[in-house]
Amino acid sequence: MLQSFHRDEIIHISKWWRNDIGFATEMKFTTGQPLEWLSWPLTSLTNPSLSAQRVELAKVLSLFHFIQDIFHFYGSNIDRLTHFVQAINRWDIGAANDLAECMKMCLKVLYDITDEIAYKTYREYGYNPKRSLKKAWIKLCNAFLGEAKWAAVGQLPKAEYYLKIANFTSAVNVVLVHIFFLLGEALTMETINLVDDDPAVISSVASIFRLSHGLNNTKDEDGISGFTYKKCYMRQYPLSSFQEAKKHSMEMISDAWKELNKQCLSPNPFSPSFIRAALNCARLASLIYGFNDNHNLPRLQENIKSLIFERIAI
Repeated sequence: MLQSFHRDEIIHISKWWRNDIGFATEMKFTTGQPLEWLSWPLTSLTNPSLSAQRVELAKVLSLFHFIQDIFHFYGSNIDRLTHFVQAINRWDIGAANDLAECMKMCLKVLYDITDEIAYKTYREYGYNPKRSLKKAWIKLCNAFLGEAKWAAVGQLPKAEYYLKIANFTSAVNVVLVHIFFLLGEALTMETINLVDDDPAVISSVASIFRLSHGLNNTKDEDGISGFTYKKCYMRQYPLSSFQEAKKHSMEMISDAWKELNKQCLSPNPFSPSFIRAALNCARLASLIYGFNDNHNLPRLQENIKSLIFERIAI
């Protein structure tokens, strides 16, 4: 039964990507990878009854990767990327007139997805989260632009400032903000305002993700800028060795886990389902990035294939 749900989900998201929005045929520099988009929904929203929420979250992940691809594709063309982000900041499709076609299409899909999720949330739970969803996307895109500017001038920021910006480009903030509203539990002005301000239950997960990405990778490449926390730390402290920077990063990950566990075990206004989703997102970091020089996403995708398509022996 659960496998049939997941098969339907991957069929739905694949059809949406190929036919409904046309990214697959129009955008040649980006590739649709439904299994990658579903890795987060499947691991963070494990309840079988949340199939519709997993599909919506997969759309969010696909759009995240498409925006990331735009920043990679245009690279050091900061003027064009700045105009793109300005259009997102204004949240006005009319501001897209002078943009490249891929950017226009991206903006349209971004606005459509946001409106769709906002409408469904309002219909199901009586609250319109459009302002919060917009804020999450705007934070993400401005952080991407900040990383692109670093790369354009070859500027290595201080490690703490790098992590502050790179936490947003990890996708965790966008993902967990959408999960919060898709679940529709404990929707109060207190929790909504907390989610808008990147609370510790979200920022600690983002730190775990960003610090894990590139922890063991000797190439020191990560994100739009091509930098990692380790690389920034070693530039800031020139006497530090690779192993010392790695040890420091692991201590930072440990501290982030302590903060996340504290948030989960202490009284807080968020629902158990949201807390569980945040924990599952944090656990996903080690599954994707592992403990060696190679990212484990291909292996994770094989595991997801097995989960969805292979018959389970009873």
